Amino acid sequence: MTDTLRRSLGMSDAVVVGLGAMIGAGVFAALGPAADAAGSGLLIGLAVAGAVAYCNAMSSARLAALHPASGGTYVYGRERLGDFWGWLAGWAFVVGKTASCAAMALTVGQYAWPGQAHAVAVAAVVVLTAVNYGGVKKSALVARVIVAVVLAVLAAVVVACLSSGPGGPAGRAPAPGATPGGVLQAAGLLFFAFAGYARIATLGEEVRDPARTIPRAVPVALGITLAVYTAVALSVLGVLGAGGLAGATAPLADAVAAAGVPWLVPVVRAGAVVAALGSLLALILGISRTTLAMARDGRLPRTLAAVHPRFGVPHHAEVAVGAVVAVVAATADLRGAIGFSSFGVLVYYAVANAAAWTLRTAAARITAGCGLVGCAVLALSLPAGAAVAGAGVLAAGAAVYALRGAVNRRGKTGD
Repeated sequence: MTDTLRRSLGMSDAVVVGLGAMIGAGVFAALGPAADAAGSGLLIGLAVAGAVAYCNAMSSARLAALHPASGGTYVYGRERLGDFWGWLAGWAFVVGKTASCAAMALTVGQYAWPGQAHAVAVAAVVVLTAVNYGGVKKSALVARVIVAVVLAVLAAVVVACLSSGPGGPAGRAPAPGATPGGVLQAAGLLFFAFAGYARIATLGEEVRDPARTIPRAVPVALGITLAVYTAVALSVLGVLGAGGLAGATAPLADAVAAAGVPWLVPVVRAGAVVAALGSLLALILGISRTTLAMARDGRLPRTLAAVHPRFGVPHHAEVAVGAVVAVVAATADLRGAIGFSSFGVLVYYAVANAAAWTLRTAAARITAGCGLVGCAVLALSLPAGAAVAGAGVLAAGAAVYALRGAVNRRGKTGD
């Protein structure tokens, strides 16, 4: 049995994996709630989310180049801040991203078959876990196809919206007033859609020439995503207006309908399903690698560190993650899963920025400091229920760490 992963991903593969994680269901679902929170300040919220994501991305890229092993911020926190911070980051990632997986699976169900959303969600998790089990290179190829399909659908939405005038009553709906708190909450919601760039870092052990590839792939993937999101937001706002967008249940589908292109509506809905599947694929991939890294260190059961001798993937971790996500997807509420996930993700990136602060170069400290403050502000701007639940789960993780430490110390004393 081996626990060493195969380096099979090049620059384009790494970028596509990041795009598959970022250009997903978030752009189809997050614009409406973000507009409801920010009103006429939606684009400001998008800019804030992009700025925080950029700082986090650069911190992650710098750290991944120095520590090119599976696990992402779990490894960075452990190596540069201490075992506890590595554990906290890994715990926040695994728990928060498990909720993200459930949210993406439920998005597939709601778009594909609303009456059986939970059953479809579970089926999607099972299928994509099997795809990941077949090898990371195959997963990257699937991600490449999904990204191409989603970008084509989004391009069609932009063209349809820009080629029409304001879309009737929805377009004339009054926009909610912008407030600083609302803009920050919108940024937190939109950040959820940006967060996939870390998937590149968590695959550090499977990237060829990681010291060169990862720092290039992360900002490229983030820049493409920001450009796509900005184009989509501007075009949809031009048709629906901020008020109409705030009241839309399926913003992009509503926008093309208001633009007078009804035949495109089912295409957009299908694109949302494909996008959610792409995000789910990348999420399961990333969680299993962090689980692998924590199992190697004995923070999780050792059996989760096993790597399949033929496929070169952490197969025990992938099956375990898939099983947990399937259970959550069968029982969870979509909105609750998204809010809970956002808090965990922001804590994860806060640890990444704190780790990057130890690099001590001026550029690293500027981006790390801005990213750390940004993560804290956005986390505190989330709905109170999500913040309280997230803080409770993180406290439980800290208690588990303390308990394990006490047991280990007692064992050594007994020896």
